[in-house]
Amino acid sequence: MLEDTKEIADFHAHVYYDRQSREVAARVREELNTKFDVRLGRWHDNPIGPHPKPMYQVAFLPEQFGAIVFWLMLHRQGLDILVHPTTGNDVADHTNHALWLGDKLELNIEFLRAIKTT
Repeated sequence: MLEDTKEIADFHAHVYYDRQSREVAARVREELNTKFDVRLGRWHDNPIGPHPKPMYQVAFLPEQFGAIVFWLMLHRQGLDILVHPTTGNDVADHTNHALWLGDKLELNIEFLRAIKTT
């Protein structure tokens, strides 16, 4: 089992929000930054790439998966969150290898397929 996970470089959590929940997303972001050694991505107040809603990304190492995902399960404050590994296969990472906390949003997978072929 451990051998299979060596192809995972890191994990991304995409925290989705809207105008009404941006302040909640900011609190979750600050707590993540305070409690964990994570890399916080920029705020995207408009949909970007395959993501259908505003979001920010949180990157973390495989060894942190349990602590961070368990924390997000209990402290996401109603936000929808996509968690996926980074293996080099963006399509599979965002679909087959992904897990959702909250509602599963419809991603623009064609966007990822187009990147893969260019």
